[in-house]
Amino acid sequence: MSLLEVKDLVVEFSGRQGQVRALDGISFCIEHGEILGVVGESGAGKSLTGAAIIGLLDAPGRITSGEITLEGERIDRLPESQLRRIRGKRIGAIFQDPIAALDPLYRIGEQLIETIRTHLPLSREEARTRAIALLEETGIAAAEQRIDHYPHQFSGGMRQRVVIALALAAEPQLVIADEPTTALDVSIQAQIIGLLKRICRERKAAVMLITHDMGVIAETCDRVAVLYAGRIIEIGPVGEVIHRPAHPYTAGLMASIPDLDADLERLAQIDGAMPRLDAIPSGCAFHPRCSKAQERCRHERPALGSVGNTRAACWFPNNAAAT
Repeated sequence: MSLLEVKDLVVEFSGRQGQVRALDGISFCIEHGEILGVVGESGAGKSLTGAAIIGLLDAPGRITSGEITLEGERIDRLPESQLRRIRGKRIGAIFQDPIAALDPLYRIGEQLIETIRTHLPLSREEARTRAIALLEETGIAAAEQRIDHYPHQFSGGMRQRVVIALALAAEPQLVIADEPTTALDVSIQAQIIGLLKRICRERKAAVMLITHDMGVIAETCDRVAVLYAGRIIEIGPVGEVIHRPAHPYTAGLMASIPDLDADLERLAQIDGAMPRLDAIPSGCAFHPRCSKAQERCRHERPALGSVGNTRAACWFPNNAAAT
């Protein structure tokens, strides 16, 4: 049984012009101990997918169909009181901006201790000991002293380590990390990525890593799902998707990554822009930007089909005919 299974997930927003579909039939699973990368341009639906899983969709967004199950238990229709018990205890979350995740008025230790005692039957002293151990595990030096500091007394990289400690406080089975390295410089990014990989390996926790950075995906993940306009257009083992992309959009993402060994005057780019949610074209949503598009692409929407070791939603994939 998969740890997490998302099946035909649809998220819609109500507006003056009616319902706007932001996620359209998303399906994937995450196994125990696996790191799944979720990648795509801004507006593709990456963060929205994570928010739907942990029950943090902002109104007027709501799940209109589909299922989300955690170890076989359906969680997408649970009341908020039960969802709160799952968040933190079974699913941890790491967000892009650690400042937004930490209360500036409370010491780091108070926030960690409160989170630990909310989910685990520990005394305050036991929770403090556990909080110090978590800070040490996430690489914060002099944790016994730093635990009594406020968020503003930490650097950006250190604040993100504190947020990771918060996410791990109750030994969750799954961690959803939404752009956890975007605001950090490159050297700190590498440290945070290394930390996530080590924690996943040692704690046997699964990670859903949401990012727009294919380099982070390549360094970190076991599998990757590529999103475009609210749909998964390719999913498979990270090595296959990166080195032998089946979907033209994935190939475009890979071609846009700078090659330090190549002598190029200009980087490759994908012409055009992702469509607005209320103006998604018929057929394949990518066809207006695709150099391989044919008549069928303009009128028929492809489903995910097997292409070698990956699955891609394309009528004319790069590597083989979809089955």
